[in-house]
Amino acid sequence: MCFFSGSVSGSVSESKKNSTPIPIATPTPIIGHLSSCGFKLYIMHSSSPVRRRWVLSLQYSLYFGVLGIYLPYFNLYCHHLNFSGFEIGLLSSVRTVATVVFPLVWGALADRFRIRRPIFIGCNFISALIWGFFLLTTDFRLMLLISIAYGIFYAPIISFMEAFTMDILAGEKRRYGRIRMWGSIHFILVVVLMGRLIDQYSVTIIIGSIFVGALLQAFFAFEIPKPAALPKTAAHGSRPEGLLKGRLAVFLFSALIMLFSHGMYYGFFSIHLENLGYDKSFVGIAWGLASFFEILVMVKSDAIFKRFSIEKVLLCTFAAAGLRWLVLAFTINPVVILISQVLHAFTYGAFHIASILYMDQLVPAQAKTFGQAVNNAVTYGLGITAGFMVNGALFDQAGATVLFLMSAGSAVFGGLLLGGYLAYSRKVTKVTKILSD
Repeated sequence: MCFFSGSVSGSVSESKKNSTPIPIATPTPIIGHLSSCGFKLYIMHSSSPVRRRWVLSLQYSLYFGVLGIYLPYFNLYCHHLNFSGFEIGLLSSVRTVATVVFPLVWGALADRFRIRRPIFIGCNFISALIWGFFLLTTDFRLMLLISIAYGIFYAPIISFMEAFTMDILAGEKRRYGRIRMWGSIHFILVVVLMGRLIDQYSVTIIIGSIFVGALLQAFFAFEIPKPAALPKTAAHGSRPEGLLKGRLAVFLFSALIMLFSHGMYYGFFSIHLENLGYDKSFVGIAWGLASFFEILVMVKSDAIFKRFSIEKVLLCTFAAAGLRWLVLAFTINPVVILISQVLHAFTYGAFHIASILYMDQLVPAQAKTFGQAVNNAVTYGLGITAGFMVNGALFDQAGATVLFLMSAGSAVFGGLLLGGYLAYSRKVTKVTKILSD
């Protein structure tokens, strides 16, 4: 879980180098007493960069901890409600349909009126409360309506978190992976733990567990620091036409294809494993192992992005995705399945970090939230939605082998498209330089 640079050289822009450094402050106890654990929680003064990174790490931990329940197990919950493959795919996709539109809406509002933080807090609380309605029904039509409403307010949360992180890291943006890795660590812990708990109890604990986790993240959203004030700039910075040009447009389309290829994995991998006869604990281990290797990439992200260009790493991730889905199409061996999860380090870890850095570099300062929202909308919105819908419609008839083969072909095509454009762009640049000389 379960995204290098606009220049060919792959150097990452280090904006805000000349900004005034924030002084380190001494720790100050400000958040109550956790009586159940028997210790006090101390948080550093709000001006401390260490404290700000701690707050971001906590947000990623809670966000991906909740995702560690939803992603592997919500569709499994629906499967045990006897929903069809199409109904499961529809439930998954309608929530992600919202991530195509609403991150753009919320992101544009946040940048236009400089209200990123209030929107972030509000969307956290409203989405958590809407999720609570899943506790009251198992009717497909009602669950579909709840999913739509939930998606509207859940959609912008991750793109806002990415924008907050890029702002706070400033000139150290290549260290993004060291903050983001805490989300993956907690994803692993939650996936494995929930697998065991579901085996011991039942799938009915899934909905309540997500509700509790979402409420926790909403309350801790108040700790997100206010973004630094920006000078007034031209309004066109937040317009889509200002972003969807040239290399960025080709990347976003290739990224859409990449995430489309993940639709079978994210939507039906757990069901596929269950159909092969594996228990919930094995499902949890498989997802957790993928995230473990993802973390290794995030820990080393600074060194990786110093050594390799973004374009080279991106092309590597597309190739890795093609290989990964090809392996899952043909194997039923538990060892081979677990080994294939190692490739998640490339198909998610490296790809995700690269896309975040890429968008931050190429969009103007006044449109950072909107830029991350575009990335999230195109990939985890449109790409995943299309993947869920297509795989959901075909899963019962075509089966896992055919759909994983389709996923492999999609990933390879996306890589060839991006690689072809980058090669053409380099050739044009070289010819233009020769003619200008």
